[in-house]
Amino acid sequence: MSNDIRDMVLDTATRLFSDRVGRELWQLSENGGFSDETWQSVAEMGLLSMLLDENEGGSGLDAADGLALAELVGYHALPLPLAESFVGLMLLDGLAEFEGDEVVALAGTPNLDSVRLERRGDTWVLDGRLYRVPWGRRARFVLLDTEDELGDMQRAVVAADRLTWDESTSLAGEARDSADLNRIEIAAHAVKKIDDSTPSVTEWGALIRSLQMAGAMRRALELSVEHANERKQFGRPIAKFQAVQQQLAAMAGQVAAAGAAAAAASRAVDSGEPGFMIAVAKARVGEAAGSAAAVAHQVHAAMGFTREHTLHYYTRRLWSWRDEFGAEPFWQKRAGRRICSLGSEGLWPFLSEL
Repeated sequence: MSNDIRDMVLDTATRLFSDRVGRELWQLSENGGFSDETWQSVAEMGLLSMLLDENEGGSGLDAADGLALAELVGYHALPLPLAESFVGLMLLDGLAEFEGDEVVALAGTPNLDSVRLERRGDTWVLDGRLYRVPWGRRARFVLLDTEDELGDMQRAVVAADRLTWDESTSLAGEARDSADLNRIEIAAHAVKKIDDSTPSVTEWGALIRSLQMAGAMRRALELSVEHANERKQFGRPIAKFQAVQQQLAAMAGQVAAAGAAAAAASRAVDSGEPGFMIAVAKARVGEAAGSAAAVAHQVHAAMGFTREHTLHYYTRRLWSWRDEFGAEPFWQKRAGRRICSLGSEGLWPFLSEL
């Protein structure tokens, strides 16, 4: 039954994205623009609530099935915070009351500048700065994880309208906004302790970016193959030249590796060791994104950078998503520390059980 619901959700999303996402929507999203009409369509179709339990009005999908939507978001280069919000609504989990069309922003570790959380009687106080939070100005809530004064990791939710946002954009033109917390007070029920077995907000963000990049690379490969078969040089399609074939084969290998790594991390959320698998996925997919984008633009030549072509709407997001929620070095260090902690005798049993 879960697979049937997942397929129905993905089919619904595919029809919506195919109908709505294109150059007009992409250009509207430049400089932080936002399509309220498309967002309402997303919400009305129930895509935001698919990871919630059925008794909460959701579809009750498990993480591995539901996260397949993030890959589809990347494949269509949807310029809306759907991936962040359907994960964010699940993570709110009693921390805040929400409506069916809320935008939830995720502030991961690289977005937190000296954020501190202190208990003050019946309330908590947050201080520090949120840096380049995806879709901050459009959010109803911002979710973040940070240590309290006792060293315990806490998950906190902040109403975004209580913050003054310094607006900026990503390389793809999407909103990436910063705000000072200024010792803002939040209610006790808006904070809860989390343990090491629970993926952090940073890890959730890295996972959805990995899936989005895998989807965007898949579409960039399709565009590159189509262009190579249509573009002619010396009287024949450039796809007939061995050098171009080698480039496309290398790109296909990177796309396949990225998809496998992101899918494995999705499955690990419900079983296994999600933190390690997410670290591996974000590092591996980030490397693949750089290689795949380079080949795609080599195959398209100058055509791929023009406003008339769709390729750059994917590659600019790849370059942006690669850095968000931690670039490759951040996650390589995490994975390396975990491997080193196992010792020589523990490494193989750990890897074989993933």
